[in-house]
Formats: sequence, structure tokens, C-alpha cells
Amino acid sequence: MSDELSGFTIGVTADRRRDELASLLERRGARIVLAPALRIVPIADDTELRAATRACLENPPDIVMANTGIGMRGWLEAAEGWGLGEPLRAVLAGAYTVARGPKARGAIRAAGLQDQWSPDSESCEEVVEHLKAYGVAGKTIAMQLHGDRQPECSDALEAAGARVIEVPVYRWAPPTDPAPLHRLVDLITGRLVDAVTFTSAPAVSALLRAAGPSADSVLDALRNDVLAACVGPVTAAPLRRHNVPVISPARARLGAMVRTLVDELPQRALNLKIAGHVLTLRGHAAVIDGELKPLAPAPMAVLRALAATPGRVLSRAALLRTLPRGADEHAVEMAVARLRAGLGTPGVVQTVVKRGYRLPVD
Repeated sequence: MSDELSGFTIGVTADRRRDELASLLERRGARIVLAPALRIVPIADDTELRAATRACLENPPDIVMANTGIGMRGWLEAAEGWGLGEPLRAVLAGAYTVARGPKARGAIRAAGLQDQWSPDSESCEEVVEHLKAYGVAGKTIAMQLHGDRQPECSDALEAAGARVIEVPVYRWAPPTDPAPLHRLVDLITGRLVDAVTFTSAPAVSALLRAAGPSADSVLDALRNDVLAACVGPVTAAPLRRHNVPVISPARARLGAMVRTLVDELPQRALNLKIAGHVLTLRGHAAVIDGELKPLAPAPMAVLRALAATPGRVLSRAALLRTLPRGADEHAVEMAVARLRAGLGTPGVVQTVVKRGYRLPVD
């Protein structure tokens, strides 16, 4: 057990590997908000997949572009179910195979096939550049799709003279229950999560679609206060297009993304010396002299406001603006009382008679 992320709240938008990611973060002390942005829907009985498979058998591809492990496994399993497993494997074995990442490579090798090349960046753009240099004019390319169509890749290859067979193995669909995703949108805009993790580029678009009119507010929060963590550069690309700063590991792995969060989040915490104590503000908790003190949202909001200008007196009216709409000055007094009780350390929150409250900095 580790407490490197204790006091921080992290949103998880993944679906298929959400439990694994949540467990990695919880073991380091984080509080998790599970909000799958999308779900994968296999289409083994889909007429498009069957037609693409037939096209590959009738006109064997010169090049195979394997985008995902789950997609390659799903394609081969579907072909097996149609009695076409061996013919498909034989056709794929004769092609120049590019694996976009290690999971796709693993699925290829598990099927007894061999890949010839893989990009460092795991990006579609790097694969396209490599194939153009390899030479695609007059050649047939079987492109296993990563959920949705990738027109930027297929168009670039067709423009270079290739014939592209798109192989749709699964599709992204909205989550069965959209409520957790809408709640995550509210938490992001309210700055009540410290970070949000993304494991696929379509999840970014799904989150912004779910936000609707609040999409700009979500992007503003991600640009300034809520850390966006992506598993790799492909996932990060849509956020970077919106000028959102992103952290992602050098290698696209869940464990590596978690380690990046462990390195980054504590550095963003505010540290102050108050009334002879060391006070650190984390997402939903304060740390006083090394001891974690979880706080409810209202006391935490008051503490953040006071900590933003340590030493300065804030009136009840000023602190009221940090609380939910409909609160009154009595709610401020209650929040301050709960804050003092939660901190359990006298003198950290000081009353200045007839003026308000402050944190007395050393």
C-alpha cells in the first residue's frame, strides 16, 4: 500500500480496463470516480466485417495494418466462427504486417503470425509515413479499424495509390448508463476532481459531447485546474488540439500513466506554513504536519479560498461565493466550523472580528 495519491480525486473514463486502472490508483491512495465515456460493442455478426474478410480472401492484402489487440483477436475469432479462420490466417501470413502498438503485436504473434514493423509513437500518422516510404502504390492494404473509421489514414494511403480495405471489428457506443459521465462533467467544471484519465481518443470526444453546452467549461477546467492524463500520444491528440496541456508516459501503458500521475499530482499541491504548521492542500483533503485530513466539499472550498491569498482576511460575503448557490452567511460559519473540526489544529483558521477569516502565515 502507498499514499502517494492520498487526498486526490481522479476521474476514470475507461470502460474495458476501468477496474484495473481504478485498482492501480486506489492502491496509491486516490479516491476514484468511475465514469465510462464509451463502451466497446463487438460486431462479429456484422455484414461489414464479413464483407471485409471476404474481400481480403478474394484479393489478399499486400500490407496489414493492425491497430489494436482486441480488434485483431476479435477479427480472427469472428473468422473462426464463420469457418474462415485458417484461410484468413494464411492470407495475413503472406502480408507485410505493421502493428501500431504492443497489444496489436501480441495479438498477431498469439495467432502464430509475424509483424514486420511497429512505430515508436503508436500513432496512425507515423504508420502512414512509414508505409508511404515503404511503397504502397498499386498495393492493397487491410486496415483493422480502431473503433470508428480513420479517414485521415485511409485517405492518405489512397492518395498515395493504395487500395484500402477497412476492417471494422468493433464500434464505440455510448455507456449503458450515462449518469456517471454527466456527474463527472459536473465534478470537472466544479474543480472537484484533481485529474481525469483517458485511455482512448474517442473517450475525449464522448466526454465533450456529454458536456453539451458545458463543453467550454470542461475545457477551461482541463486547461487550468484539472490535470488531463492520457495513456499515450494518440489518446492525447484531441485534447492537444483544444490547447489542453496533457501528461502521458513515454510508453503507452496503464501502469506508466499511473506513475506519471504519482510524479505530477503531488507537485501541483499547494504548500503553506501556517501558525507554526506545514499545511498542504490536496484535492479533497488537507495535510497538516504530514497527517491527512479529508474534508467535505464546503469546508475544502473555504480552505482553498483562504489559501489562495494566505494572510489576507476574506469576508463572509467573499467566502459565500465559493459555496454552492443558495447558501447564506450562516452556511459560511458552518463551513468554517466544520473546517476547524476537520483540521483538528487550533489557530490554523483565524477569526478577525467584524471582518472575516484568514490563514495566519508564518
